Order: sequence, then structure tokens, then C-alpha cells
Amino acid sequence: MGYLILIGGFIIGFNKVETFKPKKPAPKTRFSIIIPFRNEAENLPRLLKSIENLNYHKLLFEVFLVDDASEDNSVEIIVSSGTDAILIPNKHKSNAPKKDAITTAMSFAKNEWIVTTDADCELPKYWLDTFDAFIQNHSADALVAPVSYQSENSFLNQFQLLDAFSLQGATIGGFGLNKPFLCNGANFAYKKTLFNEVNGFKGNENMASGDDIFMLEKLLEYNKNVAYLKSKHAVVKTTTKKSWRSLVAQHVRWAAKTSAYNNTFGKLTGIIVLLMNALIVTGIILAVLNSFNWFLLIAIVITKLIIDYILLAKTASFFNKKQTLKYFVFSFFVYSFFNVFVAVKSIFGGYTWKGRQFKK
Repeated sequence: MGYLILIGGFIIGFNKVETFKPKKPAPKTRFSIIIPFRNEAENLPRLLKSIENLNYHKLLFEVFLVDDASEDNSVEIIVSSGTDAILIPNKHKSNAPKKDAITTAMSFAKNEWIVTTDADCELPKYWLDTFDAFIQNHSADALVAPVSYQSENSFLNQFQLLDAFSLQGATIGGFGLNKPFLCNGANFAYKKTLFNEVNGFKGNENMASGDDIFMLEKLLEYNKNVAYLKSKHAVVKTTTKKSWRSLVAQHVRWAAKTSAYNNTFGKLTGIIVLLMNALIVTGIILAVLNSFNWFLLIAIVITKLIIDYILLAKTASFFNKKQTLKYFVFSFFVYSFFNVFVAVKSIFGGYTWKGRQFKK
């Protein structure tokens, strides 16, 4: 029942967040885009091309590429590209390289609005135009915006797309319920003055990841107006993991930081989702051993299938990816086992990120 109420609430919240349709006012917001990177030679050409193709007035934004001790030819690619982006080295001050990179770039940023994204992303042409139009029409202090994956014809890719849609659906739904608890640093914007007001990432420097969620929590703690920019023109696309091993490592990293979250609603959501998936995994195993009622298991599975599908269908439609839903049923069962496995693994060990080992 708790799971039904939770996902049902997200569906209602999703509908409450209006799709933003920019009226294209004369651009005036100045942005400083911060992009930390480490060993991203494969992805940088696509990122740099998307930066070059941004429609926004070139005098109204600057781009900082922060090198976190890359060991490949990432720097050479940037230098030879002729980009106007400013290349700076990361200054390590904590156990959180990405947070250090953002903090390092802050000292160089000249503009009031900071936008963060990742080096494995592709930015949409009207990205900054949409941010600017929203800022001019709303009194927001920070903006959370949509993130999706590049599509490929493989189950692993489509599985990750569905996973992303579940996260985006919960993100948008949380904002619609006035209980925001998720965001993605690949598409996140906030005022520089607020970053300084909340003392940046002070207080969670020992947690390697979580630059986005911890900043969101701080902004909410300080009663700042954080809005969700629900616009297809603002969708940033990133790449999926190429192997199940790397996907597990990514989710273990995400799970490892949840214990440090302060958002009660976010923690409760994680617990309810995990318990529901654990119930299905346990139920399947026990039913096979004739120790669990098959009819009860089928009833639970069908109920979860229906409520999950409604939320995913809404999210997939927003991202123009409804064709991904044909993988839903198989992914549904795989995800239950995947979610439980990641949860257990995150409890008993650290994780690898960008070739480095981190403790929980």
C-alpha cells in the first residue's frame, strides 16, 4: 500500500508540473557553465561540438572545463579543438574531486548563474535560451532540469533508459508534490551568490559524489526557491554504461551516498522502493520453493507493474522515447534483482569512480 501511495503521488505530482513553453524574450541572463572531467577523450568531441552549436549569445556565457588529473589525451583534444572554453586544473582540497572541481571553477566564474553539466553529455541547441526564458518569467534561485540517455539498440541501453525515466519521473513528481528530493548535476543551475551563502559543499566533502543532491538539500534547507524546468528544449543527453559491471559500480556509488542525505522524504522513498523490490525477489524465490502463495505473488507483481508503467509511460512520452516501453516487462523483473543486489553491495564495500577507489 505504501508503494502504491508513493508512486501514485509521483504520478499526480508529475501532472502538476507544467511543461514550460518559452516565449523567447531577448536574452539577458549571464551564465557560467562548469564541466569537470577526467579521462573523457571519447566523449569530449561530442560535448565540444554541442557547446559550439549553442544558440545563446556568445557574450552572455562562459564555459569552464576543469581537468581532474586526466591520464588520457583529454587535454590535448580540448586544446586542439580551438574552443573558447577555459581550461583549468582541479585543485584538490577534499576527498570529493568533482566537488573540488566545481569549487575551483567558482573562483574564476564571472557570472551570477552557474550551470553544471558533465563531460559525457550532449547539450541541446536552445539549452541556455530555455534557462534564460524561465529565469526571466519566474523568481527561481535554482533550476533542476531533465536528463536522458542516448538511445542504442541493446537491452542494456534500454534498461538504463527505463531506469533514468523512473528517476526523472520521481524527480518531477517530487517537485509537483512540493517535496523535491532529486536532481542531476548533468543539468543543474543555481546562483553563485547562493553557493557562497550556503558555504558550497562544506559539510559533505568526505563523500566523493553527491555534488548535486547535497547542494539541492542545502538550498532547500536555506528556504531557497528551487524549480523544475520541464521543457524538452532543456533536455541534456548523456551516455549509458557499456557493461553491467560499470552500471553496478555507478549505482553502488549512488546508493553509498544515500546514508548521508538529510531529506527525510528522499530516504523514505528509497526505503519503500527497496522493500518493494526485495518483496518481489523474496516472493519469487520462496514461491519456487513452494513457500509463498503464487496467487499473492502474482497480485503483487501485477499491481506494481501497472503503477510503474503509468509513471514510466508519462516520463517516456515527455522524453519522446515511448518505444523504450516495449522493454518494460523484462526490465521490471531484472530491475528488482538489480536493485536488491546494488543495495547489498553498497553496504559491504566501497566503489570505483573514474579509475579511483573510494570508501563509503
